[in-house]
Amino acid sequence: MSTKISHRPHRQMSESFLTAGFLSLSGGLQDAYTYMSRGKVFANAQTGNIVLLSQSIGSGDWPLAIHYLVPLLSFALGVAAAELIRQTFQNIRKVHWRQLVLIIEIFLLFFVGFMPDRWNLMANAMVSFSCAMQVQAFRKVNGYGFASTMCIGNMRSAMESVCAYRITKSRKTLEKAVCYFGIILLFALGAGLGGYVLPAFGMRTIWFSCLLLLVSFSLMFIREEIDEHPELQQEAKAIAEEKNTDKEILKQEEKAFRKDLEKDIKKDIKEEIEDRILKK
Repeated sequence: MSTKISHRPHRQMSESFLTAGFLSLSGGLQDAYTYMSRGKVFANAQTGNIVLLSQSIGSGDWPLAIHYLVPLLSFALGVAAAELIRQTFQNIRKVHWRQLVLIIEIFLLFFVGFMPDRWNLMANAMVSFSCAMQVQAFRKVNGYGFASTMCIGNMRSAMESVCAYRITKSRKTLEKAVCYFGIILLFALGAGLGGYVLPAFGMRTIWFSCLLLLVSFSLMFIREEIDEHPELQQEAKAIAEEKNTDKEILKQEEKAFRKDLEKDIKKDIKEEIEDRILKK
């Protein structure tokens, strides 16, 4: 009696919009929390910390410089930690390696809630570390590259899709734009939630982020078999069609550019010939 091993493809819920939505809510809340209650430090978007670090060094304020340097270094270590987790546990079967990242993140943020404000430096370091693990581990939503802890890349991709839709009128391109705008909106709502509950919960506001991450962790136990769900086959086909559409857009733009270039060259040649004739 032979045993047939099934290798049916499945879609991990870690890349679903639902999971990404809760991650984005959590990301917005984390940023609002550290900025409003932990010394105006950005836990997620390190660009602001780099600017403030440079200003502190320039003015010779070294204690303040360290205040911004620690989250930067913690963020870098968080990226490395998430990547090491992926390399080590990518092939385990009972849980997804991204769930391990969330477990660590939830534990760290829960501990941060107990830290008094005199420990802000350590608290910001831990939030930045956990944020970096999240942004490194969760990089796609519905097959599109995204970030759950910052908005600049999502905004760029959203507007790019809007401009592409103007040319292609593709429904999938429009859905892509809506997906990105949805992620941005949820990030903003998370930040608003953090600011709203902060006066009542103080330093423990970060625990709301833990709850949101716990929802994402639970959702990732859901696996959808493509063989059993025809709608997933259609989604995979639509993604492939969108890639072909993007290639077609590039071809059209290249063709239009060459056409305009040839037109300009012909115009310049014509004007030069006319000038020579007039001179004669």
